[in-house]
Amino acid sequence: MKEGSVGIVEEKNHRINKKIKLESGKKFGPIDISYETYGTLNEEKTNTILICHPLTGDAHAAGYHPGDTKPGWWDNMIGPGKAFDTEKYYIICSNVLGGCKGTTGPPSTNPKTGKPYGTDFPVVTIKDMVKVQKKLTEHLGIKKLLAVTGGSLGGMQALQWTVTYPDKVKYCIPIATTAKSSPQQIAFNEVGRRAIMSDPNWNGGNYYNQEPPKNGLALARMVGHITYLSDESMKKKFGRKLQNKKEFTYDFDINFEVESYLKYKGKTFVERFDANSYLYLTRAVDYFDLTNGENNLINTFKNINTKFLVIAITSDWLYPPYQSKEIVRALEANEIEVSYSELRSSYGHDAFLLEPGQMKHLITSFIGKITVQDVMQETTPLINKKTSIKKASKTMMENNSTHLPVTNQKGEIAGIITAWDIAKAVSEDLKELSDVMTNNVVTANPNEPIRSVINKIEKHNISALPVVDKKQKVIGTISSDVISQLITKDSPTTRTKNL
Repeated sequence: MKEGSVGIVEEKNHRINKKIKLESGKKFGPIDISYETYGTLNEEKTNTILICHPLTGDAHAAGYHPGDTKPGWWDNMIGPGKAFDTEKYYIICSNVLGGCKGTTGPPSTNPKTGKPYGTDFPVVTIKDMVKVQKKLTEHLGIKKLLAVTGGSLGGMQALQWTVTYPDKVKYCIPIATTAKSSPQQIAFNEVGRRAIMSDPNWNGGNYYNQEPPKNGLALARMVGHITYLSDESMKKKFGRKLQNKKEFTYDFDINFEVESYLKYKGKTFVERFDANSYLYLTRAVDYFDLTNGENNLINTFKNINTKFLVIAITSDWLYPPYQSKEIVRALEANEIEVSYSELRSSYGHDAFLLEPGQMKHLITSFIGKITVQDVMQETTPLINKKTSIKKASKTMMENNSTHLPVTNQKGEIAGIITAWDIAKAVSEDLKELSDVMTNNVVTANPNEPIRSVINKIEKHNISALPVVDKKQKVIGTISSDVISQLITKDSPTTRTKNL
């Protein structure tokens, strides 16, 4: 499929009216959540991928808002035919708690005072952010995520999802991230915060409706941006080239192109981000530790039912590959299915935003390993062999179903009845289920590859299969409608054969 854009998108909002308990012990609310969605949620609500944004990202991950000249921050990864294919998946991206792009944060109005929270906003953690995201998925009626992913701060959120809600995520793709912040990472964040708080205009965080701490925030961004690059990428892009000069000026004005670039980055960042939010989000990153201080990552990943693809970047010195490998070793120690890949890039930490080709290959190959249990409908209505035609018809209508697995007294698969069978029974005035049901049922097992199910559907010309366990007990169904969203007809043969 040719890659395309999701086009014009709109920001959506949801309010959590009840207070939630934060990791600090404080109760906080109400909370407004800003989010965007791309693609279509399937009827079974099994095709949802949650995108978690990095430190200074937001809910606008793809497409264009009316009047925009630039698309969302991960537009090269989200859309028809892209890594996160909106022809197959329902994509959600929300602004994190503590942010400044629509979700409740320091710039939001405190209902008690009618003024912005400022530093009265409570300190929040990655776990708090994930708790709010979970509330959003519940609001949307999604019981389980097909996948959760993100880079940097987004990767921390993705990891936290699997630990806090171990049965709610089927695939996790943490990118360029860590299981806990290192002293060096905390140190860089602290320098940025001190730059902001040292600006006279910060005013203890009470700068709203007056001049904000632009210089401090710009400096914080300059320091942070250096960590997102690599020595090699800076050499290639800037070298020691002078900025609009032929020789040194022997003063402290801008001499080098790299100085001008950083100044530009700082200036443009001030125009789109809130200084207090920067303080709160970097503090959340500092506090992040999946082990909760126990320093035992192996124990942290016990009892997790998620498959992982961990991606690191070869030139990333902010979140170097060794930190991703620590995650992989801990997962392997728990015999959790995990794949590890490194992006070969000179871009540094920002490579996950700038290398869509490599990223698409890694992610589509990983998600392409989807099995029946990942997308089957688990809440399947069942009927007994002795059920009357009338009752079977009523059950089918009540559940808006076209296929009903028939079981024996032990709960084992005994047959299947379709809407066509019901129609035949009515037209011929048949009373017994056994007169119309199919006895020789084609079934699927939960660990079976999707490609295998496609072959069965095409060979037998059927549209749904009961999913049975080793004891032949029915545990769900899988339909051609769900599969058609995951694998399009114009997918390359070489790819679909590997599913």
